[in-house]
Amino acid sequence: MTFAPLVSTAWLAEHTDDASLVILDASWFMPGSPRDPAAEYAAAHIPGAVRFDIDAISEHSSDLPHMMATASDFATAVRRLGVEPQSLVVVYDATGVFSAPRVWWNFRAMGHERVAVLDGGLPKWVAEGRPVETGWREPSHGEFKAHADPQVVADLMGVRQSLTDANVQVVDARPALRFAGKAPEPREGVRGGHMPGAINVPWDAVIENGVMRTADSLREVFSGAGVDLSRPIITTCGSGISASVLALALAVLGRGDVAVYDGSWTEWGSRTDTPVVTDA
Repeated sequence: MTFAPLVSTAWLAEHTDDASLVILDASWFMPGSPRDPAAEYAAAHIPGAVRFDIDAISEHSSDLPHMMATASDFATAVRRLGVEPQSLVVVYDATGVFSAPRVWWNFRAMGHERVAVLDGGLPKWVAEGRPVETGWREPSHGEFKAHADPQVVADLMGVRQSLTDANVQVVDARPALRFAGKAPEPREGVRGGHMPGAINVPWDAVIENGVMRTADSLREVFSGAGVDLSRPIITTCGSGISASVLALALAVLGRGDVAVYDGSWTEWGSRTDTPVVTDA
């Protein structure tokens, strides 16, 4: 049985003591941010939550940021977080809905469907006066087993091929000015602009006041940008974080088959053999 892609703070509060539940704090901030997600976790997190470090649980042989870890490395890491094969994993972040979807996507790419994002994240939980705890939690090891699902992962070759297929849509979650090449990329050596034919849906267009928009509103956002919800979709962004926000929004609309381009613009824009279009 597939777990719903989003759960509410009310739902989580009612199920905090469920034996099968694993809560993960997956807070992450953009390069250059003064915020420290590990320190913030230690200062205040949802009771029972353990820390999922997006940068640490990644493929360290790659020079690209937080690329998805191998199935064996991912399984080893999340076993240490107490995840079992039948765990109901709920992921949240300190922004609202921003980095948690990346971890939601990671679990789905590893074949674990019983995973959801907490809608509104820690800010909504705290605003509602719900309890938090401090310190660092070290859970008992779980027995998680990964079964990689390549359907929801896109790589450089796959995205290249998609640009020659008129049926496949590449949807870019970066802000409009970065997509147009009118604002610099946050990582050095990465060109501005976008892939030929890509559609821009900035990630924050699917979020309102820190929570995911309603399904009807999401349909309007995507259709208004020119996205055909009946056709194949690959999402991309700067480094695969906000692309996962769009993938989550599309899953809310029943499109759980959307692939995320793992290397995203950091990979594409740093190469010299990839086509780039600018509106500058």
